[in-house]
Amino acid sequence: MELSWLMKLRIAAAAAVGVVLIGFLAWPLAAPTEPFGVVSLVDGNVTSSEAIILLFLGLLAGFVAYFLAWPFGREIGILAVPAGLAVWAVRCGGMADLMRLTPTVAQRQQVFSTLKWEPLFWLAIVAAGFCGTLLAGRVAKQKTNPATSSSKSNSKANIYLNTAVALAGSVLAAQFFIKLLAQNVEIPDSRLGSVMVRPSAAQIVFAVLVSFALTAFLVKKFLNAGYIWPIIASALVTGFSLAAYTNEDVLQHIIEHWPPVFFSNPVIAILPVQMVAFGAIGSIAGYWMAVRYNYWRKHEMNQQIG
Repeated sequence: MELSWLMKLRIAAAAAVGVVLIGFLAWPLAAPTEPFGVVSLVDGNVTSSEAIILLFLGLLAGFVAYFLAWPFGREIGILAVPAGLAVWAVRCGGMADLMRLTPTVAQRQQVFSTLKWEPLFWLAIVAAGFCGTLLAGRVAKQKTNPATSSSKSNSKANIYLNTAVALAGSVLAAQFFIKLLAQNVEIPDSRLGSVMVRPSAAQIVFAVLVSFALTAFLVKKFLNAGYIWPIIASALVTGFSLAAYTNEDVLQHIIEHWPPVFFSNPVIAILPVQMVAFGAIGSIAGYWMAVRYNYWRKHEMNQQIG
């Protein structure tokens, strides 16, 4: 079940659509005003009209990517929007740059209160791309089996339970893996136990991609659930982490004793756009790795029986 060169070209083409439409053409809609500013809703750089344009571009990216990835547009086209957002995620500054602009507890509390909900906005743009692939499928009148559906019939109660476990498990697993992988210089702290320097941009990309790939792999392998739940979890991890690690006492202690590049937890050092963009890409990759692994295991078992 190796990927053919044609399949690799389809994946590249689908990603390229998002890179061009969102990553570059739409960059002025969200570009920070400061040289080392961040792509975020905190400064109000994205207006309501610009948000609508971004949602439309997400829909368009998914729609076009579907046909470029034909006949696997439903499975591959969803990569377009996260690929475009990933360009923004590496092109802008990091969370430490945002902390430098908010030196007081009140300012940081206000920033974090916005950041808790911001991932839902980026998730909405990813969802617009997904809707674009569905719309393209309707236009093409192609009957496809959703990648996120299970092949087994089940009762509604079991489906709801499986969904809840998949979503909650994805949030917890992603947080665990990111904390494990997004390591940088760690210094002991008498009150917090330790604080850590913000991971580099490359380390954030690696940690989020791998963490959500592992999470989606486990969700598919053990729950037979699709990549939709880890992708949704990418919008929840930031909020839960900020709620847990940014109370007033912790913020006061960090501001009084440490420079802006230090954080009490590596997860809160990752911007929402970085979390959702690379989380979505990693989730899709991890899901298909699990599919390939299951196929390989089944093939091996058949050979042993034969």
